Amino acid sequence: MSYDAAAPRKRKTRYRRQLRSRIILAFVLLGFGLTALFAYATNWTRSRVENALVEDVMNRNISAYAQAFARDPNNPEFAVSQMRAFVYTPDKFDSVRINRPEWYGLSDGIHGIVGTDEQGQPLSYKLAVRKTPQAWFFLAYDMTQTMRGEEQFNRAIYLSVVVFTLLSLVVGLWAASRVMSPVTELANRLQQSGSSSEPERLASHFPDDEVGQLAEALDDYAERLTHVVQRDREFNADVSHELRTPLAVIKGAVELLLSKPDLDDKTRSRLQRIQRAEQQCTDLISALLLLSRSERGHGATDVGKVAEQLLDAHRAQLGGKPLDLRLEGERGLVVDAPESAVSVALGNLIGNAVKYTTQGEVVVRMHPQAVEVIDSGPGLSEEDAAKLFERGYRGTHAGHSQGGGIGLSIVRRLCDLYGWDVRVLPGAAKGVVAILTFGRDTTLA
Repeated sequence: MSYDAAAPRKRKTRYRRQLRSRIILAFVLLGFGLTALFAYATNWTRSRVENALVEDVMNRNISAYAQAFARDPNNPEFAVSQMRAFVYTPDKFDSVRINRPEWYGLSDGIHGIVGTDEQGQPLSYKLAVRKTPQAWFFLAYDMTQTMRGEEQFNRAIYLSVVVFTLLSLVVGLWAASRVMSPVTELANRLQQSGSSSEPERLASHFPDDEVGQLAEALDDYAERLTHVVQRDREFNADVSHELRTPLAVIKGAVELLLSKPDLDDKTRSRLQRIQRAEQQCTDLISALLLLSRSERGHGATDVGKVAEQLLDAHRAQLGGKPLDLRLEGERGLVVDAPESAVSVALGNLIGNAVKYTTQGEVVVRMHPQAVEVIDSGPGLSEEDAAKLFERGYRGTHAGHSQGGGIGLSIVRRLCDLYGWDVRVLPGAAKGVVAILTFGRDTTLA
């Protein structure tokens, strides 16, 4: 299986809509919507009122013209502006059909006519029609100037929509800046407060408004969280201190017993097993104490030496299990971390490989910046690969084996603390490959 020590972990990204952008967009949409609605209502009202006025004038004028014609057909009095009046007696009805075919079939009322004049220019007018047995009356009202005025009015309306939309954008930018300024300040202060072990009070920097209430709630939450973390650290420190004393007693007693020359091999083997268990407990306590304090311990740990010691410890515990444990690759990888942290991280990976491999081999392969633990066990399912580092999760192949499912979660926490990386992948043919990649603070001895 090929190995790439510099392979980065993929991170899922998601588009994030900022509150500032949403405030600005709300102002722009509100300004555009209200202005467009006002422009439409104004244009509709103007058009309705104008049409009503024109039609009322035309109806009154054509009625007056018909009455004047009835009084004196030879000399009707009719004086209007912007209008042309036409009257046709029955002997001229055919001339209307020939000369004005668009008028001939019209019924009484007001009609809108669109066409072109003698010069070919667009022409628009309203035509009032009144047909009686004595005469046909037509009254034309020129709407060309009115249509041009309407076009200019529409352009002015559209321009006002654009101007007020831009004004809404400016107001939205100003409002978003005023609204988001205290929120941004709160976020910056909250981010800066993380550099100190003691939380900084935030509410004192803000007025008694919604942001001030949020700051006060964050202060209360930070205070409660600080107390919880402090109690957790004190508990871990107390437990670690109390456990170190009996472990030191066990270590001294075992060393004293091992110093006796008359020990038989069986007793010596059992004492050495107790000694290894004591060392594992000591390393685990040290690692957990580092995790509880979020402190990065320092040291110059030879990873190859730790791996060889771990393999020797597991060989002594195989109990006739047909399993070959061996170390391969170049030695000399040294990391800046306590030996206990490296031992716990690498020991969990080797321990899992030995535990779940019934026969075959477990190979620890050294690389310039990483260690691979390869086994020939039952393999890894997709569900196990996705949840293996979750606290308390035990794989589907665990069966009735002992363990609480927290070993790999501790490995993950150590990797997060020291900037390492751990991955567990299915093997090329069978088994599992666990890869522990150390950070940049590594050297080759």
